[in-house]
Amino acid sequence: MSQNDDGTARPGQGQSQSQGQHAAPPRNPNAAPPRKQSTAGAWASGGTLFAGVLLLVIGFMDVFQGIAGIAQDDVYTRVGDYVFKFNLTAWGWIHLILGVILVIVGYGVLKGAEWGRVAGIALASLNVLFHFLFLPYQPWWALFSMAVSIFVIWALATDRAYGPDERY
Repeated sequence: MSQNDDGTARPGQGQSQSQGQHAAPPRNPNAAPPRKQSTAGAWASGGTLFAGVLLLVIGFMDVFQGIAGIAQDDVYTRVGDYVFKFNLTAWGWIHLILGVILVIVGYGVLKGAEWGRVAGIALASLNVLFHFLFLPYQPWWALFSMAVSIFVIWALATDRAYGPDERY
């Protein structure tokens, strides 16, 4: 215990050395406060991993869909008359090229690359557009693929792990 010059004990100085070791270090006033992860943030970060997997799956499915369209023009039947008419071989090439790019971007998202996130949002948006135009050939698959692509856009756009403080 520490004493004054007259031999009396100083107030507040009687703590043992072990109690002083557990005190929190001084806080930097310029440091950002710790973030609490919200439920939506947890869904988005888990959704980003799932979005990467979905980009891979949709990419491979588009590759197979493109190969089927290129191989035979009569694989898909039209469900009705539609304003947007393309040759099925052209649709096959569109799906094949888009599928290969989606697989590459899905791999980039799974690796955590920033280019994968940005390209994933752009290509998922493009996938929604192309599958909307492909509705007369495969309506249920096109609707399903559009819904999955919209989830991918949401998951990649709302994940805070990529740095919400960054400006583009």
